[in-house]
Amino acid sequence: MTEDFPKILPLLVEEDTFLYPFMIAPIFLQNNASIKAAAYAKNNKSLVFIACQKDKLNDNEAPYYDVGVIGSVMREANMPNGRVKLLFNGIAKGRILEPAKENEQGFLEAQISPIEYLEYDKENIQAIVEVLKEKVITLANVSSLFPPDLIKALEDNDDPNRIADLIAAALHLKKDQAYFLFANNNTEQRLLDLIDIVIEETKTQKLQKEIKSKVHQKMEQTNKEYFLKEQLKQIQKELGTDKQRDEDLNQYYQKLESVKPFLKEEAFKEIKKQIDRLSRTHADSSDSATLQNYVETMLDVPFGQYEKKALDIKHVKEQLDNDHYSLKRPKERIVEYFATMQLLEMRHKKKQEKKDKTKGTILCFYGPPGVGKTSLANSIAKAIERPLVRIALGGLEDVNELRGHRRTYIGSMPGCIVQGLIEAKKMNPVMVLDEIDKVDRSVRGDPASALLEILDPEQNIAFRDHYANFSIDLSQVIFIATANNIDRIPAPLRDRMEFISVSSYTPSEKEEIAKNYLIPQELEKHALKPSEVDISHECLKLIIEKYTREAGVRDLRRQIATIMRKAALKYLEDNPHKKGRTKKSEDKDKKGGNEENEKRGESKDFCVSITPDNLKEYLERMVFEIDPIDEENKIGIVNGLAWTPVGGDVLKIEAVKIRGKGELKLTGSLGDVMKESAIIAFSVVKVLLDNETLKAPKIPSEADAENKKKKKALKVYNAYDLHLHVP
Repeated sequence: MTEDFPKILPLLVEEDTFLYPFMIAPIFLQNNASIKAAAYAKNNKSLVFIACQKDKLNDNEAPYYDVGVIGSVMREANMPNGRVKLLFNGIAKGRILEPAKENEQGFLEAQISPIEYLEYDKENIQAIVEVLKEKVITLANVSSLFPPDLIKALEDNDDPNRIADLIAAALHLKKDQAYFLFANNNTEQRLLDLIDIVIEETKTQKLQKEIKSKVHQKMEQTNKEYFLKEQLKQIQKELGTDKQRDEDLNQYYQKLESVKPFLKEEAFKEIKKQIDRLSRTHADSSDSATLQNYVETMLDVPFGQYEKKALDIKHVKEQLDNDHYSLKRPKERIVEYFATMQLLEMRHKKKQEKKDKTKGTILCFYGPPGVGKTSLANSIAKAIERPLVRIALGGLEDVNELRGHRRTYIGSMPGCIVQGLIEAKKMNPVMVLDEIDKVDRSVRGDPASALLEILDPEQNIAFRDHYANFSIDLSQVIFIATANNIDRIPAPLRDRMEFISVSSYTPSEKEEIAKNYLIPQELEKHALKPSEVDISHECLKLIIEKYTREAGVRDLRRQIATIMRKAALKYLEDNPHKKGRTKKSEDKDKKGGNEENEKRGESKDFCVSITPDNLKEYLERMVFEIDPIDEENKIGIVNGLAWTPVGGDVLKIEAVKIRGKGELKLTGSLGDVMKESAIIAFSVVKVLLDNETLKAPKIPSEADAENKKKKKALKVYNAYDLHLHVP
C-alpha cells in the first residue's frame, strides 16, 4: 500500500470520535462536502481519508486534526433527516501533508501519506505489552469497557501497535488525548502512555463503583424506611393511635384560644399560623418536630398569668431584716421602691387605670463579692411572694442568648428572658440579672445593647424575641441587676438603672452576721445542735481578723463550716454506737429522752468548745497577720493609709536620699494619680525653698538665718535624688 502513497484522497470529517485501522464502523455525515466526497469514493471505488473534527479551534488552523484513517466506503445509505450513513472499513493510519483544498466537485481533497512506526526492541516491547495487558484485565474487573471477546482479541494479537489501537478505541478517550496516542509513531512511548491512562481509568472506575454502591445502599435504606413507615401507619390506624396527633393539634388550638384575650393580635396570628402549618406537615417530616417544639414552647409562656399578691411594705421590711444584718441604706431604698409601687397600685386601682402604668426604675446592687447582693434579690422575691428567676450574665457574649435564636437555625430556642418567664410560670417574676458588668462584646453581637431594650421601662412593654417572632410584654417583671464594678457597664445601660452600693462589712458587723446567721445555718446543715458547738466571742473575732480578709462573709462561712465538719467528726468518734440522727430521734430528745440516749451510748453532755487556745486544732495556722503600727517617729518612714475592698490598711512609706541631680524616683504599687501627687509635692517643696518673695520675719537677724536654712535645704535638694517607695 505504501508504494502508491503519498496520493490525493477525498477528505471526510467525522464529528465525534477517532477511527482506527482494521475497524468496520458506521459513520453519520451531515456536512455537504463530506457527503459529496463519500458519494464520489463509493461510485469510483476510491479510498477516502477520514479525519476527526477538533473541539477547540485556534486562529489559522484547520477545523480537523492532521491525522486520520485511510479506508474504503463499503455501504452508503440516505437517512430520513437528510444525513447519510456510511459503513467504513479502516485500512491504515495516515497524515495530511498539505492543507486540504476544495475541488471543482465541491468536496475537500488532501495529499495523504501513511504513518510509519519507528523500529523497536521486540523483547522490551513484549514486556511492556504484558504489563499493559495485566492493567487492562484489572480494569476489566471493575468496569464494562473491555468485554470478554475484546480481552481474547488482545491475547491473540502479537502486533503491539494493533493492541494499542484496540485498547485506545475501547477507552473512549478525549479527542486531544486520543490524538497524541494516534499520531505518535514511537511504539514504546505509545504503550507506556497507555499504561498510565489505564491505571488512571481503573482508579476512576473503582471510585465510581463505590459511589454507585453507596447510592444503591442509600436508596435501598430509603425504600426500606418508607416501607416500614407505611406499615407503621397502617398498624397505628388499626390500633387507633394515629388519633394522637389530631388530639395534640386540638389541644394546641384550645390552649391558644384560652390565652387569646391576653395576646396581642400579632402574637396570636403567629402562633396560629405555625399550628396551621404543623397540621399540614407530615408527621415524619423534619419540619414537624421543629414546628411542634415552637408551638409547645410559645404556649408554655404564661400569658395573662400574674402573681396578684398585694404588696405589704411591713412584710418587705421584716423579710429584709430577717435575712440580712446591717445594710441600712440598701434596705431603705428597697422599701422606698416598693412603697412607691404600692402607692401607685392603690391610686391606679381607685381610678381603674391599666396596670401597666406601674413602671418603676431598675435597681442595681453593686459592691465587692460576698456582701449579699444576690441574696438581697432573693429576699425581695420572698417578701413580695413572687417567683425568682436568676440569669447569669457573666461572660455572656452572644446577643442571641438574650434575644433568642432565629428559627432558621438548627437547635434554635428562645432567649433566656423568655425562658425565665416559662420557668417562673408568671409574667411578673423577680428577674435577677447577675454580674451585669461581666457582659462582653464579640463578633456575635453586643448583649449590652440588647439589655437596653430589656431594662428600659418605655421599651420593654414590646420586647421582641427572635425565636418567638412577636413582641412580649416585660413591663411587669421586676428586674434587679448585680455588679462588682459599675465602671465596666456601658454609659447608656447605666443611665437606665439606679445604683445602690452594698459596701463591705466591718469586723463588728461580720461578728453579728456570724452569730445570728452563719453559725445557726451551718449547725443545721451539719446536723448539729446549738448546745453541741460553742464558738466564743474572742475566737470569732480571731477568725475574722486572722483567718479571713474579705469584703463579704463567704470565706468566714467556709471557716465556720470547717469547724462544724470537725465537730461532727468528733461527735461520731465520741459516740461510736450512734447510727444517725433522724427527725424522730431529735423530737424524742426534746421531750426528755436522755435515759434512752445513754443506753444507746450517746453522751448527753457532748459539746465542742472553740476558744483561741484550741482554734488551731480546727483551722490550722493563721492566714493573715496584722502588722503593728509604729507609734514613734522614724527618719525616712511615715505611715500612710490605703483603701482596699475589705476596708483600709496601713502602708509604711519609706524615703531615702542618694547623690544625684535633684530628681524624684518612685517605686512600688502606685497608680498614676499617686505618682502625679508625689511629683507635685516634690515640686511644691522646691518652689517654696526657692521663692524669695515669701514673707520673711520682721527681725533682720531672724530673716538672714531663715534664708540660710532655705538655701542649704535647696542645695541638698539639687545635689541629691529622693527615692520614695510605697509597698
